[in-house]
Amino acid sequence: RRFAPLENRIFPYPPTRPSRPFPRSAGDRSLRVPTTSTTTTTTMATHVLTAVTGSETDVVPITRALISVSDKTGIVEFATFLASKDVELLSTGGTAAKLRESGLTVIDVSEYTGSAECLDGRVKTLHPKVHGGLLGVRGNESHEADMAKLGIGKIDMTILNLYPFEATVAKGAGFGDCIENIDIGGPSMLRSTAKNHAFTTIVTSPDQYGEVTKVMEEQGGTTLALRRKFAAQAFSLSASYDSMIASWFTAQLGDDAPVAARVYKPEFPLKYGCNPHQKPARILSSLGSKLPFEVLNGVPGYINLLDAANAWQLVKELREATGLAAAASFKHVSPAGAAVAVPLGETERQAYEVTEEAAAALTPVALAYLRARNADPMCSFGDFAAVSDVVDEATALILKKEVSDGIVAPGYTPEALAVLKSKKGGKFIVLEADNDFNPGLLEYREVYGMTFSQKRNDIVITKDHVKEVVTSDKAALTEDAQRDMIVASICVKYTQSNSVGFAKDGMMVGVGAGQQSRVDCVKLAGRKVKTWYLRQHPKVLGLKFAKGVKRQDRVNARVRYIEGDFTKEERVRWEAMFEEVPEDLTQAEKDEFMAGGRGGGGGRKSRGTG
Repeated sequence: RRFAPLENRIFPYPPTRPSRPFPRSAGDRSLRVPTTSTTTTTTMATHVLTAVTGSETDVVPITRALISVSDKTGIVEFATFLASKDVELLSTGGTAAKLRESGLTVIDVSEYTGSAECLDGRVKTLHPKVHGGLLGVRGNESHEADMAKLGIGKIDMTILNLYPFEATVAKGAGFGDCIENIDIGGPSMLRSTAKNHAFTTIVTSPDQYGEVTKVMEEQGGTTLALRRKFAAQAFSLSASYDSMIASWFTAQLGDDAPVAARVYKPEFPLKYGCNPHQKPARILSSLGSKLPFEVLNGVPGYINLLDAANAWQLVKELREATGLAAAASFKHVSPAGAAVAVPLGETERQAYEVTEEAAAALTPVALAYLRARNADPMCSFGDFAAVSDVVDEATALILKKEVSDGIVAPGYTPEALAVLKSKKGGKFIVLEADNDFNPGLLEYREVYGMTFSQKRNDIVITKDHVKEVVTSDKAALTEDAQRDMIVASICVKYTQSNSVGFAKDGMMVGVGAGQQSRVDCVKLAGRKVKTWYLRQHPKVLGLKFAKGVKRQDRVNARVRYIEGDFTKEERVRWEAMFEEVPEDLTQAEKDEFMAGGRGGGGGRKSRGTG
């Protein structure tokens, strides 16, 4: 694999006592490091080395290479190529054995250095003849003299992989085994070779073998540009490897850990952040982990990914809590709607423009998304969708006719994927979620130079959370009411606080999110409930649209008819959508219709709690 640059975040916890300052000698430069005290600083003495020069050249012929790899993919072929160019091969242990089995002539490092491997293989390459051969500056009189005096030959290339520490931890090995898989000699050779890249070539991945082969064939050696590029990748690998060890080691200490090491690996760039001027932007994964989803189609943006992350968690929890297929429709990091698969009533079917034939063909996941989208179809315009189950063709066909940016789901049938990939001229975003992804116990957030840490809100609300009835009418809490309370509570967990939500028939019918006042949340959510329910009023269902009016325009026109607060100009444009101008829906008619409605479940979130 190719090793991309990494970002490292280390957050110090307060020490138990102030650190003792390092002595500062005359002439030394110092670096002042702030401690937890507001009045104390720690001074560290530093000595800055000056550059060591030699006879630099662009193309360096390769005469001797040291090979020590744990990943032996392609190594025989690469070593065979080097041997064909009269490159002397040095190697260790299993790598040397494999190369000899292939008929190649190999010199053991222990034979080359005159020192046997020892300490159960912990010391193999930590020798002046190895590191002197890597670090010696070619053409520097002093270095050349030292090398000749000590019998140190030049090593022009190092090919290595590091011990599989990450894999050892991932498989649940014990503390001692993990410690034993911390590579010492490999990173040392890597850094020596990369530091001296003006003359030596570091190769750290089988992916690089082909590029080295091509350059050597064309140039007769490696170029400075190639050596610099590989050195940068090598130092990134070294940084990531050490940071991974630091992260794991400090985690073993728990609350006693002196630092919290957070290491990120860039995955792909984003066009921009929240706003077009916020560049650069990119998505990163935690080192040793992968992203919670894979991009199957399209190019997701910053807000798209935030919507996807929250929407996926919401539907996953709804599925777990209710046992029903679930869906969500997100806009700007809050749900416009969320629902589980509950059959449509006849009036709902008409209000959502679903024919009898189409309703009969709805699959559970298609039904869930249809409900989620129709909670607040104006706000869902251009949404990011999420569903808890594999997307089938029926669901994809519903999405096809809606204005939507993308979807995240645990999988897709081939037919559904083909439909979605053709949407928006091939730009529709399709993400496949990893059902088994583990986000970790803690979550971190960086704001204005500060890092906040807290335990993830990983409680999944179920019937156990609503079994205690505190109202006088115990019978009022039916199975359907419990389901709706769960839907509302999980939905508002993933809205921007403060928030209030109302649910009915397995779907959110009003979400009031992100208001400073809970009273305003209630008003906003209540207004949305009223609009949702009035869409089922006979006068709204009976609106006769002119031929050619698009689906979303019909949705918007119904909502504006219910709201009724047109400007003169808006009224003219609105009336042009109909075959015949409708009579106004009066306040008295609205009140009478609303009085016949029945209540559902509700949820509330404030100050970040669900």
